[in-house]
Amino acid sequence: MPPVTPRRTRRALTAALLTALLTGCGGGPEPSADDDREVARFGVEIVDRHPMDPTSFTQGLEYDGERLLVGTGLTGVSRVYTSGLDGREIRSAALPGEFFGEGVTDTGTVIWQLTWKGRTAIRRDRETLRETGRASYPGEGWGLCSFSDTVVMSDGSDHLRLLDPDDLRERSRVPVTIGGEPLEQLNELECIEDHGHRSVLANVWKSTDIVRIDPVTGTVDAVIDASDLDAPAPRDPDDVLNGIARIPGTDRLLLTGKRWGTLYEVRLTERPPTDG
Repeated sequence: MPPVTPRRTRRALTAALLTALLTGCGGGPEPSADDDREVARFGVEIVDRHPMDPTSFTQGLEYDGERLLVGTGLTGVSRVYTSGLDGREIRSAALPGEFFGEGVTDTGTVIWQLTWKGRTAIRRDRETLRETGRASYPGEGWGLCSFSDTVVMSDGSDHLRLLDPDDLRERSRVPVTIGGEPLEQLNELECIEDHGHRSVLANVWKSTDIVRIDPVTGTVDAVIDASDLDAPAPRDPDDVLNGIARIPGTDRLLLTGKRWGTLYEVRLTERPPTDG
């Protein structure tokens, strides 16, 4: 889908509020579910580049400060693996050949890996990546991330599913809106929790936009335009931005895409106001 264009953007924020975008602290009044508030806009500045397996059809990405957790797709070659920022692989586990892998998350107890149309999630041991169980769900699986007590799932629609981290039982769904309008094609997710405040970063499929969502109201209050990444020319139309991980305790993100071969470490930059 084409890049998201908010109706309006708020005035340029201070450097402190750039940090607040990722920490969830400050950044103006809390939005309500039907709020038509202005949406903040940010760009990205590349701070560093890290090597990544160029064959990874990246579907899920997390970073705990020591190791990357990566889930990949494509039927017959989907897997989950861990590595350092130096690109050296630590462990890897393949999905059964009939599955097309999607998002992954480490709940702190187990790792969950979604499948696209298989309606099946694989539960894995956090260290060995060995399969330890399965859970089923209706519809498609796209992105996945987790808070301390909740797993958040996207399915390509304009809703986020809130799930039980133990068995992925669905608790509720939250409709996502930007400027009062539904926002579809939500894909890879990153859950951010600081000082009791929660937010979800979501990649909008086939765009260079990442949106910040309040997981309670579903309101988008910020958009990050990642079009300034010097991503490789795609070999395939599906080789798009699809990987978001925050570096814990910092205002930096790790971003990548499907078969990009590079993991970009970025900081956010202010974008001037524009009329939507």
